[in-house]
Amino acid sequence: MVNCCGLLTDKKEPVPLKGIEVEVEVRDHVATVVSTLHYENKEDKPLEAVFVFPMPADAAVCHFSAKIGQTQVVAEVQEKQKAREEYDDALSSGQQAFLLEESEQSPDIFSLSVGSLPPEESASIRLEYVTELAVQADDGLRFCLPAVLNPRYQPQGRKDHCLKYHNHHIVSSLVPYSLSFSARVSSPRPVCKVESNCSLDPLQYLNTEQTQASVQLAAGHKFDRDVELLIYYKDAHQPAAVVEAGQASAKPGDLMGDPVVMLSLYPEFPQAVMSKMTSCGEFVFLLDRSGSMDCPMDSSHQGQTRISSARDTLLLLLKSLPMDCYFNIYSFGSRYDSIFPKSVEYSQKSMEDALKMVEKMKADMGGTEILQPLKQIFSQPCIPSQPRQLFIFTDGEVGDTKEVINLVKKNAASHRCFSFGIGEGASSALITGVAKEGGGHAQFITGTDRMQPKVRQIEKFALQPAVVDISVTWDLPKGVSVTPLSSSIKTLFQGQRSLLYAQLTGEVGALPSARGILILHKWFGAIESKLHFSLKPTEDTGLTIHRLGARTLIRSLETEDGEPSGGVKEKVVELSVQSGVSSAFTAFIAVNKGDGKAIQGPLVRRNVPTPSKWQRMLLSVTFCYLIFSSDDESEHTLSCEPQQPPREPLLQLISLQTASGSWLLEPALAAALGKTSEELEKPKPPSEVWATILALIWLHGFKMEAQEEWELLAMKAVSWLHAQKGSEDN
Repeated sequence: MVNCCGLLTDKKEPVPLKGIEVEVEVRDHVATVVSTLHYENKEDKPLEAVFVFPMPADAAVCHFSAKIGQTQVVAEVQEKQKAREEYDDALSSGQQAFLLEESEQSPDIFSLSVGSLPPEESASIRLEYVTELAVQADDGLRFCLPAVLNPRYQPQGRKDHCLKYHNHHIVSSLVPYSLSFSARVSSPRPVCKVESNCSLDPLQYLNTEQTQASVQLAAGHKFDRDVELLIYYKDAHQPAAVVEAGQASAKPGDLMGDPVVMLSLYPEFPQAVMSKMTSCGEFVFLLDRSGSMDCPMDSSHQGQTRISSARDTLLLLLKSLPMDCYFNIYSFGSRYDSIFPKSVEYSQKSMEDALKMVEKMKADMGGTEILQPLKQIFSQPCIPSQPRQLFIFTDGEVGDTKEVINLVKKNAASHRCFSFGIGEGASSALITGVAKEGGGHAQFITGTDRMQPKVRQIEKFALQPAVVDISVTWDLPKGVSVTPLSSSIKTLFQGQRSLLYAQLTGEVGALPSARGILILHKWFGAIESKLHFSLKPTEDTGLTIHRLGARTLIRSLETEDGEPSGGVKEKVVELSVQSGVSSAFTAFIAVNKGDGKAIQGPLVRRNVPTPSKWQRMLLSVTFCYLIFSSDDESEHTLSCEPQQPPREPLLQLISLQTASGSWLLEPALAAALGKTSEELEKPKPPSEVWATILALIWLHGFKMEAQEEWELLAMKAVSWLHAQKGSEDN
């Protein structure tokens, strides 16, 4: 056997990507990310390297440049086909060229082509993007640097023209490039803490007010998993507005030349309204059972699989449904089916029947074809006076993302859609897209997360009355006009942040003390809310808000109903070129003409490996093999699903609650409470009442730190106890 040294692909070929440096600048709710990728051609021929990588779905790529030796080339945005032709022409003539393009099927996949890199030559690629930070259930702001690009399942018979990419399967510990990562955080409010799923060096505060801080990954990190930061500010739920000055070199009246305002809204509804949580509705759950759901939740290869996490998530939701509602559960892969022929009334029997079938569900249904079950659900007639709520659980590995999102958008009037991205590498474009267009909310659950708070947040949103028919009015000084860049607000939830962008035209900075007012109307019919903000432009934001506003407008144009018309494409291309922000119809192109001499030799193409789900399965498969080889041959099975750890006490207790909200006095309850059956049977009121009181005492006595995870269950239990007291009085 020949020992191969150095950084190799699975075909024993040299890998050109050597390292990645990432610098993140977080300003309150938005982040600017600068990634530098270092390439080196160790071969004796000119090299073309192709690197396909994931990107946050709402990111606006706004800069792309390359440095070869001492020469720096800055890319420009062009119409995509024109950019591809210029790239091919450059390679044909022996010139160095660089092409960065977004997938036409999913906005969270990009392809970077580095062409005609001469032998023994190095190149550094600088990529910059801006993105919004999502608010989590515990008020943290989530920044995610995606590392895992899962294979996207393409339904049979489809031949879409999209980015072609291959996953080269290498063990995660041998990812052939390193990552250095640092972040600087600033906000008008103090930074309380920064957490991560990866090891961090201690947080460093940069001023005495603690409104600025910096943090970096601990040394030795391999880029074999998503890097997630959770940033916590003091008093995070405060509405705010920022007016950003336009670009001095741009023409007034253009988007980049005028000021742009970003408004961050945190609606607070009257307590009288919030106390009326809905007690009806039709709840439809759609569970992904494709083969990829059998993968571990993260790259540690330990703990739950994705399908197991999805089952636990579904358990929490089913246990908290209100009486008198209706529900059904669909599952899908290459085919789909449902537990009931149509939605049934929620009762103890229907809940038990459903949970028994959920417990048996495995990731054994083939590919990830979500479009057909969605069409089936949308085709079912809605139950009168029972608003339909759709919950989707998936690892998001699909190739027809835009088609799925458009289908949800067309049915948003009758279906509110919530989504859970399960495991690392879930498509952010799919998960956030269906929730946004479906008027719901999205959550991502990875192996390091506590699942319950995220489930509870979505459940609270689903049980809130629908806030619809929202209109926006701008009250601005004379001589100032506004052009909205964001789509109209479809839905608002108590405590959920909404961001709005708008272009301001006219004498915006003429009066430093001038103020604007944003008014939201028709909250529950008669309520309105006002946000007062200063019109004084901020000068030092690096056009971050302009680019996010441009990206928001581009996205809304790209997702218009049906195939985009020629006029829409032209408008998107014009806006993309003007703002320097990527789109589905444009690409970044840079050509280094140098001294005009052609690079000699045949061009060799290399695909740079990215971590895939199969790498993470490798250790699990090896583990299964070792177990099988030590067992009796008659007991061998084909299942490689890892052994699942026992449920934690809180989940165990939740699993025992009845549909009405009570608990039964049984040995399983005693075990969950850490007591014997004899200790529980000493009272007493009626046994079911006593069991329910004991469960509530245990929750309040031992799980107060997780109160937001079980408070809806407790409310349901207390309502049941009140009902029992009423029946005794009668």
